Formats: sequence, C-alpha cells, structure tokens
Amino acid sequence: MWRVRRAAVACEVCQSLVKRSSGTKGCLPLQKLHLVSRSIYHTHHPTLKLQRPQLRTSLQQFSSLTSLPLRKLKLSPVKYGYQPHRNFWPARLAARLLKLRYLILGSAVGGGYTAKKTFDQWKDMIPDLSDYKWIVPDIVWEIDEYIDLEKIRKALPNSEDLAKLAPDFDKIAESLSLLKDFFTTGSPGETAFRATDPGSESDKRYRKVSDKEKIDQLQEELLHTQLKYQRILERLEKENKELRKLVLQKDDKGIHHRKLKKSLIDMYSEVLDVLSDYDASYNTQDHLPRVVVVGDQSAGKTSVLEMIAQARIFPRGSGEMMTRSPVKVTLSEGPHHVALFKDSSREFDLTKEEDLAALRHEIELRMRKNVKEGCTVSPETISLNVKGPGLQRMVLVDLPGVINTVTSGMAPDTKETIFSISKAYMQNPNAIILCIQDGSVDAERSIVTDLVSQMDPHGRRTIFVLTKVDLAEKNVTSPSRIQQIIEGKLFPMKALGYFAVVTGKGNSSESIEAIRDYEEEFFQNSKLLKTSMLKAHQVTTRNLSLAVSDCFWKMVRESVEQQADSFKATRFNLETEWKNNYPRLRELDRNELFEKAKNEILDEVISLSQVTPKHWEEILQQSLWERVSTHVIENIYLPAAQTMNSGTFNTTVDIKLKQWTDKQLPNKAVEVAWETLQEEFSRFMTEPKGKEHDDIFDKLKEAVKEESIKRHKWNDFAEDSLRVIQHNALEDRSISDKQQWDAAIYFMEEALQARLKDTENAIENMVGPDWKKRWLYWKNRTQEQCVHNETKNELEKMLKCNEEHPAYLASDEITTVRKNLESRGVEVDPSLIKDTWHQVYRRHFLKTALNHCNLCRRGFYYYQRHFVDSELECNDVVLFWRIQRMLAITANTLRQQLTNTEVRRLEKNVKEVLEDFAEDSEKKVKLLTGKRVQLAEDLKKVREIQEKLDAFIEALHQEK
Repeated sequence: MWRVRRAAVACEVCQSLVKRSSGTKGCLPLQKLHLVSRSIYHTHHPTLKLQRPQLRTSLQQFSSLTSLPLRKLKLSPVKYGYQPHRNFWPARLAARLLKLRYLILGSAVGGGYTAKKTFDQWKDMIPDLSDYKWIVPDIVWEIDEYIDLEKIRKALPNSEDLAKLAPDFDKIAESLSLLKDFFTTGSPGETAFRATDPGSESDKRYRKVSDKEKIDQLQEELLHTQLKYQRILERLEKENKELRKLVLQKDDKGIHHRKLKKSLIDMYSEVLDVLSDYDASYNTQDHLPRVVVVGDQSAGKTSVLEMIAQARIFPRGSGEMMTRSPVKVTLSEGPHHVALFKDSSREFDLTKEEDLAALRHEIELRMRKNVKEGCTVSPETISLNVKGPGLQRMVLVDLPGVINTVTSGMAPDTKETIFSISKAYMQNPNAIILCIQDGSVDAERSIVTDLVSQMDPHGRRTIFVLTKVDLAEKNVTSPSRIQQIIEGKLFPMKALGYFAVVTGKGNSSESIEAIRDYEEEFFQNSKLLKTSMLKAHQVTTRNLSLAVSDCFWKMVRESVEQQADSFKATRFNLETEWKNNYPRLRELDRNELFEKAKNEILDEVISLSQVTPKHWEEILQQSLWERVSTHVIENIYLPAAQTMNSGTFNTTVDIKLKQWTDKQLPNKAVEVAWETLQEEFSRFMTEPKGKEHDDIFDKLKEAVKEESIKRHKWNDFAEDSLRVIQHNALEDRSISDKQQWDAAIYFMEEALQARLKDTENAIENMVGPDWKKRWLYWKNRTQEQCVHNETKNELEKMLKCNEEHPAYLASDEITTVRKNLESRGVEVDPSLIKDTWHQVYRRHFLKTALNHCNLCRRGFYYYQRHFVDSELECNDVVLFWRIQRMLAITANTLRQQLTNTEVRRLEKNVKEVLEDFAEDSEKKVKLLTGKRVQLAEDLKKVREIQEKLDAFIEALHQEK
C-alpha cells in the first residue's frame, strides 16, 4: 500500500509539472517525464518505449537457503531537449527514492520476515508430541550424529540480518511527508493539491466508517480463525487418539515387548478407594483432590459428566431423581472405550448400545440397593472406572441433585440428607467443585450457588458451568444477562473459571458425537461469541474438561505429599502401640483372623470323621435308650406284666412293639442321632486347645456352629430304612448263648434300678423328708406332704395284705382308704389317693421285678427248653433282650449314616456358612471384635494407604 501511495505522489508531481510547463513554455515531451509516471499515466502513448531488461542466458537456481540477488533495471536512455527548471530537484529526488530496485528489495525482505513469523506462529500451534518420541524409530533421533545441523543453522541468515538489508521506511515516509508539505505551501502546483482538500472531510468520515467495519471484520475473522484452530486441534487430537489406541493395542498384544506401567490416574483412584474405606470405618476425612459435581436437580450434571466421559453411562429420567447415591468416576486412557465397577470384573463396551443399557441398569440397581428402607438417597459411593483413548485423566464424583422442596414419595429428610452428603464432599479443602447451573431457568431459583459459596467463599477451587445455553439464548430477552451469569455477577459466589456448554437438544437417545456436533455448530453461529460476551476458551465441554483436568492435577501435585507425611506419622504411632500391647503376636487384621478361624473350624469338622465307631455306637445307644426308656417301661413292660400268663404277655408285647416301631421309634432314633452329631460337633468346636486356644474366635465359632446346624437336615430316607431294621430286630426272640442272657439281665436290672431310683425320689418329694433328714438337717414336712405321707402309709398297708394286687385301685378301695384317713382326721381327695397309689405301686412293682430278675439269672437253661416243666417264666428278660438288640442295631445303622453321609453334609454346610460370612463384612465386624482386631485393622489400612501414596508420588516425579 505504501508503495502505491508513494507512486501516486510521484505521479502527482509529474502531472503538476506537465500542467505548469504547458502553461508557460509549451508541452513537455513524453520522453522528459519520469519513468514511473509514464508507466502509470501514459501507457497508451505511441512514442512510449520502455526498454525491458534482457533475459539472462544461464538459468540461476534459487532456494530458500540463498538470498535473492538485487539487480538494477536498465532503462532506455532519455535525451532532454532543453535545460530543466532549477526547482525540479524534488522530482528527481522522489524518482531516485522510488526506484524499482528499492521496491523489489523491500518486498523481498518484508515477505521473508513475514513468512518466518508465520512459520513460528504455526509451529507454536502444533501440539507437543514429545510424549510419543518412543514411537519414532531411533535412527530419526540419532540423525544429528551423521549431519551437522548446527553448522547449517548458523550458516543461514536470521530475521535480524534480513531486516538490516531493508531500507529505513520510516525515514522514507518522513521525507515524502516533508516533500508533500513543501509542494502544498509554496510550490506553483499548490492548486493541484488544494483541489483535493474539499474531499478530505468526506475521506475522514469514510475512514471512520471503514474502521468500524474493519473492527467487525477483524472480530469475524478472529472468530473464524479460532473455530478453524479448534477444528484443526480436534482433528489432531482425533488422529492422536487413534494413534494411541493403535499403540496401546499393540502393547496389549506384546508386539513391542514393552511392559506398560499402571497409569497415574489408576494409581490415584486406588488411593481414593482405600481412603474411602478408611473414612467409612473410622469417620475421618482425607484431603486428596477430586472433582465434585454439584448442582440443582435436572440442571444437567449428569449430562456434563457424560460429555466428559464421552459415553451415556448414567440412568436418566424426565424430572425424576435418578442420582440417588454418589458415583465416583475415574477417567483414564486405554485402548478401548470400556467401563467397569471396582468390585466386578465385567467390562461394558461403551461403543455398543446394549452394553450401555446394561451399564445404566446396573448403576440404577446398585443405587437402589444402597438406599435403605425409608430413605430416598444414600451416602454410600459407587466406584466406576471409565477407560478410553483421549479421555482426560481425573476423578469425578457425581452427587445427588440439590432440591428445594421434598415432593411426595420422598423421605421427609431427603433435602437435609442431600445437603449433608454434598457438604461432606465439598468441605475437603482440595476438592474441586464443579458447580452446574441451568442457564434456561431464572438464576434466582438456584440454591446450589449459596451452598457452594458457603463451602468455598473465595472461589479458589470452584469452576462454574452454565448448561443449556442454547435454550438460554433463545428464551432470555436480554443477552447481557447471560454474560452477567457467566461473569458471576448474578450469584453470591466466586470461581476460578466460568464456562458455557450445550448438553444436546434434550433427547435422551442422542449420541455423544451428535451432541458435540450440535454444540460446535451452536457456538459457531451464536451471538454470544460474535458480540464477545463469551470467549472462545469459555465454551464447549471439551475446553471445560481440559480446564478441570489441569486444575485437578495441579491440586494433586500440591497436596499428595503432605497427605503422605501425615499417614507416615499415623503409622508410626500405631506400630508403637502394637509393640507395647501385643509384643508376641503377629499383626493380623480382621480378614486374616477370619481365615485362621476358618481353617481351625474346618479342621474340627474333619475331626468328626476320626471318631471311632465304638464311641459313636456307645453314645448313640445310650442316648436312644434315655429317650425311649420311659416309653418302654411305662407303655410296654408295665401293661404286659399285669397279664396273668406268658402267652398274653408276649402277645401284648408284640402288639405294643409293632405300634411303637411304626409310629415313633424311627423318628426318635433320627432325632437322637442328629442331637448326638450336634453335641460332638459342639464339643470339638468349644473344647479348649490349651495354650494355642485363642478366645477371639469363640463368638465366630459359636455363630458358625448354630448356623450350620440350622441349615442341616437329616436324610429323608433314613427313617424308612430304620423302620425295617428295627422291626426285624424286635421280631427276633432267640437268645443264642448264656452271655447274651446275662447281658439282657444286666440291662434289665440297670433299667429297673434307674426307674426305681426315680420313683423313690418322686415319693420323697411327695411325702417330704424322712425322720433322719428331719433330725439331721432340721427339715419339716408341709401340710400337703403330711397328707401324702398318711395316704402312702395307708396304701402300703393294703399292698402288704395283697402283694398280687393289680396296677389300678377299685372304687371301693379308694373309698375305704379315704374313710380310714378321715377316721384319723385326715381329709383327702380321691385324685390324691390315685396319684399316691401310682408311685407306691410302681415302687412295689419295680422291687418285685428286680427280685424276679435275680431268680432268672440261672434261667437260661429253662429258656432253652421253653420253660417246660418249670414254674419260672422269664419273658420280661427276653423283652429287654429284644430292646437291647434293637438299640445296638439302630446305633450301628445310625453310626454308618453319620460317618458315611451326615458328617460330610455337615462339613459342606460349614463351608457354605464360612463363605457367606466371608462375604458379609458386617458379620465379620460383629463376630471378630476387640482392641487387638481394631488396632490391626488400623495398622493395615494406614500401611496400605502409605504404600499406595508412596508409589503414586514416585510415579508422579517420574512423569515430571
């Protein structure tokens, strides 16, 4: 432009000279004019002949590494026909200054300087790919060993040397301005310059208008340049994303044989998971950074998070509260876009819609599982890892939306619970608060900004995000209101940064790509950017995620070492306390103690299979007889013994035994066997182990024993098999040898003596202490006992008179006894007489049976002859032999069922119970308690946290 102006000035000088000459001395020949003037204004003159420079015969090669040679133009000789005016020296000066070689030289130097500057700007725009140096072959990085690039760089001229070759354009412009002033004030061509003065005012107005248009044009060009740069950057990032994906896939396949270390964000996420468990158990607060996403309900929190994660992973509903518990999302890079939960190995492919639907359903189920009955929200955190190429590395926590009013179907304390959960996360001094505000509603309706301003009054860790800007721009009448919201002038809060995003058109089926395209298209055409209400770096979720990631890692680097130091001090204190209190014990946490107890319990269950068969049969036979002895004596032996002959006795016994076997005996036998197994199992579980016994396991063992017994059921077919065996055993009456006969008599005597002892105790309790105990122990009888004693004495007199008396009293006998007692002044009731007679006759009968048993000791010989020609009848001995044999066979059968089947089934039940207890942390905390357990738990968790923090810090320093 300056060249054209200078040329125009020179032409004006020439024109004025022509006019002046024509007015005084005639027309100046065209050959006398300046060369530049002739070339611009007199191009069609027939006598104009401009001598062009001759072409070089040899072609010279030029490159960007060499300087262009400067060559003067050869002009055709000009012959002047008369002496020029002495005042024409300014024109000659202008001609010399505006010679074509200076124009060419200036253009070359300026163009080269501008090109280098443009190259430097584009060089700064290219992202730093130093992290991917390892992808390029090593020969590229070793090229400097073969080529001296430094010598070549020094040989090239720099921009400063090129600038020195250029003329001083400021001095040239100053000289031209002096020249113009000279002509306008005192030269004869004053009228020519003044002729342009009337239009100078209009030129100024036009210049003002053009400046405004230029400003608008520059703003438009700036916006387009920014958007173009954005698209270029997105394209480069996409290529980078694909490249990283390819590289990670190759690394997974082992092509490069290079072991990838765990990423920083994964290590940091593990630290936060351990700290979350530590917080939940001990109610302390860690100070490690995380991004906390808070906002009003339906403000778009979840949508912003999904845009950052680049997948629609959260449940959604129109106007319904969907986020019912905090969700911790760890974003990291990976070859595939997948998601997985902390406590699950299943991976959800986020590129498939069916996996996305399954992931959303799983998150919703976990949320509802965390919410207790009678509540709407839960403070329990769901941990989710999202991996994919190009994701920003950070940890975000999505919190339930803040509500202003509790609606129907919600718990009354829902609002307060949400506030307490939000405050618990935001009060962490290193938590980055991502405050989400709905731009389509009135700012005055928001209550989350008040909450954020309370937790971060200075805005040092808050990032404000205005969502649904497309709806806001369409509905808000005053666009400046959006600017005030973005700048934080409408809220009582401060923030590190303010961003505006668009989260789609409100359709839940929109893909992330469609939302991103819609967001880019909206901001490209938005008036908010064109009018500079919003800056280009303040819009789109992509810029938001970059800013949040930078802020997140800055806080991580500043706080993680301080947190590690605090846990080192805590670890030292806990280790010192353990050494002082438990110097000889190993530090076992709750899980390790449970595993130790589990092994002990399984060993004790195995010990059941080592019990000898003899021991099983002895305890089974004894337990079964204790259970059935009363029925055998009272319901079988006593009724049969009242008969008059042996045939009736045997018939009665057979009938009674058959009924007993069909209805009660098998069931009683199974009950006895099950109780015996329980007793033996309990004995092994509870008996002390000497010095090795640890009472810390007692509660756990008792709970396992009770639960296992509750779950165990005896085999249903056991009763049917027992019924057949017992029936066959009771049918046999053949005693083979004298040894079995003597064993039956011994068994009968023991049974009768035990029953007689029980009867003596019952009578003593009925009639009170005898005279010895009254004299020695100063005991007296009660009135009722005295009545019973008088009735007993009267009944014993009656038995002495008739030792063959039947088991039941006749009515006239009861009347006789009552009258005899009344004659002595004792009033008795007939029922009292019957009760007393029952015990008195039982004792009389048992004593008679014992005497008969002694007579039958030598009766085996008569038994073999079926008591022919003998007054001795020992059918009762045969009955007790049958009972004894049935008990032995039943005990043997039950022992086989125990050792072959039931012990193994019980062991299986114990294993199932232990597995269930192992998965139930609350059960383990309840059953394994004490200071020793708590101290070991603290020590283990603090060590784990410190180790993970140290590993993370080391990886952080390596990345730097």
